[in-house]
Amino acid sequence: MRIPRRGLLAVSAAATAGTASAQPGFPSRPLRLVVAWAPTGAIDTIARRLAQKLTEALGQTVFVENRSGASGSIGAAEVARAVPDGHTLLALDSTYGMMPFLVNGLPFNHAEAFRLITISAFTPVVAAVRRDAPYATLRDLTEAARRRPEALTYGSGGVGSSVQFATVAYELAAGVRLLHVPYRGGGEAVSALMAGQVDTVFASPSAAMMGGSAAVLRPLAISGPGRLAALPEVPTFAEAGLPDYAIMHWSGLAVPRATPMPIVERLHAEAAKALATPDMVAFLASIASLPGGMPPAEAERLLAEDTQRWRQVVALAGIRPQ
Repeated sequence: MRIPRRGLLAVSAAATAGTASAQPGFPSRPLRLVVAWAPTGAIDTIARRLAQKLTEALGQTVFVENRSGASGSIGAAEVARAVPDGHTLLALDSTYGMMPFLVNGLPFNHAEAFRLITISAFTPVVAAVRRDAPYATLRDLTEAARRRPEALTYGSGGVGSSVQFATVAYELAAGVRLLHVPYRGGGEAVSALMAGQVDTVFASPSAAMMGGSAAVLRPLAISGPGRLAALPEVPTFAEAGLPDYAIMHWSGLAVPRATPMPIVERLHAEAAKALATPDMVAFLASIASLPGGMPPAEAERLLAEDTQRWRQVVALAGIRPQ
């Protein structure tokens, strides 16, 4: 995923032009924001912060409800069935693009069920190894993997997890093959790397390089259009010699597809303004994420590109929907 720089802190013309095009009478009651994942995760935390901002901007309370399960498809199906009047929103993330390759018999049309309001935040991927590993740079890791296909191991949060997808995307970009060692979650995979049980993990900066892991692990490269302020010494994948690695995880907002565009535009305008506020930017930086704000059409193009990329990843990894 190549993130255009205008997609970061992008307060579009719709956001700065006010709400003149908003649907009359919207919102007429409290809004419901469904998070298709369990509480306390990154997407849930971002959604709750954004819900507070939208409550202030819209003059109606935005309630957050968690409806987790089945790779996010349970919560998504609930919103897909909702009345398309803008009062029911879905907090989704980049794993939505993986969903059709992980879940058999989705109860909604994956490509047509929703209209994206915006991408709320982007989270880079960090390639990390132990500090005592013989890989000082990403090139070292890649060359070792090329010399010994499937000899180097990587940990993930399980088959079909975002960490596995991010790592297989590296295999595609670098022309290497690693040996997959799945765990019950991304945190366990990072712990396994710290314990020397696997050779590398491709995870979020907050998982791989914050807290106690920072003293044990060495970051080799970070995805995204530029270096992360929290890890200024870590080169981008392009700087580290792998410009084709363009994976960035993201979180966003969506509504049922039939929601009137004036309502979608109003929601985007308010969300984009909220994401550009200093406290929101600071909060996202504290969890190693970058603020989004891109308009609906651009967000939907990004999702379409992601979905096609994950199709290639699934084919290489041999992942089968369950």
